[in-house]
Amino acid sequence: MKKCAAVWLGLLLACCMGLGAQQITKFAVVDTARVYQAHFRNSSPVRNYENKKQEFQNEINSLTQELQTLHDQKLEFQRNGDDASAERIQAEITKKTSYLSEYTSAKNAELESLKNSLQNNDAFYKKLYATLERVAETGGYSLVLSLQQANAVLWYSPSVDITDEVISQLGL
Repeated sequence: MKKCAAVWLGLLLACCMGLGAQQITKFAVVDTARVYQAHFRNSSPVRNYENKKQEFQNEINSLTQELQTLHDQKLEFQRNGDDASAERIQAEITKKTSYLSEYTSAKNAELESLKNSLQNNDAFYKKLYATLERVAETGGYSLVLSLQQANAVLWYSPSVDITDEVISQLGL
């Protein structure tokens, strides 16, 4: 009988200690790049961006091919001892290389601007954050982090905010 009472007392104490233990915080991560890609995949602005990107790449490939052809011509002139023609071709290569560099920089800036305007869509972000909150609360997560950005908290439960407790403990 005493043995049975001791076992029950031990079980009761174990249960009470479990109630006093801290709750384990569940974290989640979101691959926002995949979310953006999935959301914008079929949108008209994304198709426009992809078309411009391909158009610019085709032009860059064409210009690069021209430069390669000119370089081959220059080598041929040099092998044949026609230095005047080789120098003329070199001047053309320099001019076209400069143009290609400027063109590439300008088009990359244009593409970056288009990409930023796609990613800064307020309506999408409102929907994203509302969905993050709903999924996190349903799944019992206290904190949702971005997979792409270090230290980027996308959503957190107010239950894990200990700011007031820290202020109180500091006596402020």
